[in-house]
Amino acid sequence: MRGLLDGAPSSVVTVGVDLLAQALDDQAVAVDRVDWRPPLGGDAVAGHLSAVLADARRDAANRTALDRLLGAEAELVDVVPASEALGLQRGTFLHAGPPITWERASGPLRGALMGAMVLEGLASSPEDAESRLADANGVTLDPCHHHHAVGPMAGVVSPSMWGFVLRDPVHGGMAFCTLNEGLGKVLRYGAYGPEVIERLQWMARVLGPLLQQAVRRRVDTTGPVDVRSIIAQMLQMGDEGHNRNRAGTMMLVRELVPELLELGAPSGDVSDVVRFCNGNDHFFLNLVMPACKLALDAARDVPGSTMVVAMARNGTDFGIQVSGTGSQWFTAPANTPDGLFLGDFGPDDANPDIGDSAITETGGIGGFAMAAAPAIVRFVGGEADDAIATTRRMYDITLGEHPAYQVPVLGFRGTPTGIDVTAVVRTGVLPVINTGMAGRVAGTGQVGAGLVSPPEACFTQALDALAARAR
Repeated sequence: MRGLLDGAPSSVVTVGVDLLAQALDDQAVAVDRVDWRPPLGGDAVAGHLSAVLADARRDAANRTALDRLLGAEAELVDVVPASEALGLQRGTFLHAGPPITWERASGPLRGALMGAMVLEGLASSPEDAESRLADANGVTLDPCHHHHAVGPMAGVVSPSMWGFVLRDPVHGGMAFCTLNEGLGKVLRYGAYGPEVIERLQWMARVLGPLLQQAVRRRVDTTGPVDVRSIIAQMLQMGDEGHNRNRAGTMMLVRELVPELLELGAPSGDVSDVVRFCNGNDHFFLNLVMPACKLALDAARDVPGSTMVVAMARNGTDFGIQVSGTGSQWFTAPANTPDGLFLGDFGPDDANPDIGDSAITETGGIGGFAMAAAPAIVRFVGGEADDAIATTRRMYDITLGEHPAYQVPVLGFRGTPTGIDVTAVVRTGVLPVINTGMAGRVAGTGQVGAGLVSPPEACFTQALDALAARAR
């Protein structure tokens, strides 16, 4: 230090606690503050972080995983029941997030399972369904992610539910997601009343079969709908692909209406289908999610890669999966979103974070593309400047930028894509997720929407596993 402070410094760089910087400010000394914080987990993970960063495979492995993610495409090729697309058997129910049992299931997940039991004719009433699910006799629960599928909110999929089938022609993958039911009292938010069951029955009787004919006709005549292209366009039109899908929904309707009109189906059924799809601004979300699932599945299983390939929540636990650690889940208790509430609902009514829809953030849109959607920020409790700052902050924890998904207000810069476990742990910056909120009590439905982050323990656990595999 001798000689360093003999003369008056032009400025002083400070790191960490602001006490020294403030003291220098008070003495009219110029200060450059560095925004630094200790790694997540503190000293306990420092050794593991060093081991993973020194893994000679990491850079090349992450380039491979990211190239696969960015190169994946997504085509809408069919609409079929889950029993046909996934081979789902009677009594088997898929759900969002990492594995969970009925005993630990949250209210909205329990409500969605009770409704699905009634829909499948396995129970005579929600109360009967609850009793049978508690006994677990003849009922199997398994995550959507284990079956190349994704489910919004509770994400419950039963054999008779119809859904979209998407294909990645580059890597050959397939992904499935059920048809979106709309907002309010719907099964994915844990509601199971008669109107919920009647809507699902109409979707299986009319909506699914007509969409199937329209999509198949489109494939046979002009080729499949290019879902990735629509996602790229919707970001230019004010959607971010998770909580706002208005432009994407309109573009999908424009693609399918000509085919629907050519089917020769009863005009009343066609108008009902068009009115239902066009009147639900979230209808396209159930195509965005499997499109992101396709891209991230292509990036799985690259030894040495520290890139996150899934973030998902079941309403009790938040879980992530990483390319270099196979199908292993790293879980911790889910946080509760912070945002705005519908009607008289308040924070005490909200369930902890739930749904596979965080696949959009994992794929580089949703909360990561908030700057592209200024119209949504007030709905989730923020300002336009907050949205821009959020997207910019996500570049600190990602491996690259998406060449197709761009943000106009940032000079058409590509969205931050490819979450790096080491960057999250090193910077302490957690991914931002833009999500809906389900009611804590089964049967309530949606109570609001907001922002939430994963628990940091998911990333420190993943780092431990990566360190054990590091060479």
